[in-house]
Amino acid sequence: MKIVVLSDTHIPKRAKSLPPRLLVELQTADAIIHAGDFLNADACRELCRLGTVHAVYGNADDEELKHLLPRRLLLDMNGFKIGVVHGHEGKGASTERRALNAFKDEHLDCLIFGHSHIPVKKQDKGLLIFNPGSPTDKRRQPRFSFGLINIGETLQAEHVFFEKGSY
Repeated sequence: MKIVVLSDTHIPKRAKSLPPRLLVELQTADAIIHAGDFLNADACRELCRLGTVHAVYGNADDEELKHLLPRRLLLDMNGFKIGVVHGHEGKGASTERRALNAFKDEHLDCLIFGHSHIPVKKQDKGLLIFNPGSPTDKRRQPRFSFGLINIGETLQAEHVFFEKGSY
C-alpha cells in the first residue's frame, strides 16, 4: 500500500496548484493523508478528486474546513495504527510535542503531523514520528517536500525533496 503524505499546502496563498512532482506520486497512491492547512474547502475537494483522502484541519484552514474535518484522526492502515494531527493545538513546547500529546493515550505505530513545515522522520520507542514538510511553502527549508509511506509487512516512510518546477 502506497500512501502519499502531505501537510501545509496553503493553496491558493502559497501556490495556485499542487506541484508536478507531487502529482506524479499521487497518480499511483492507494491513499492520501493530509495533516492540515489546505486553507479552504476548494483545495481539499481538489485533492479528493485525485484519490482517497484522510485529512485533519490546521490552524490556517477556514471555518468550513474546521466543520468538515476532524482535529485528529486515528487510522488503521493494513494493521498499522496511524495518528494524524496538525500539531498547532494543545500544550507542549514544540509542534512535535503537541502532536505527541494529542495521542498520549493511544498506542500508535506512526504519528503524522504538520504545522512547522519542517520535515521530520525519526523513531522513538517503536513509534515512527513523521512530518512531511510542505510541497508549496518550504519557508527556511532548502527544498520543498512531501512524504511517502509504504505498508507491507512493515511500515516504511521517506521524504521526497524537490526544487520548484521539478518533476
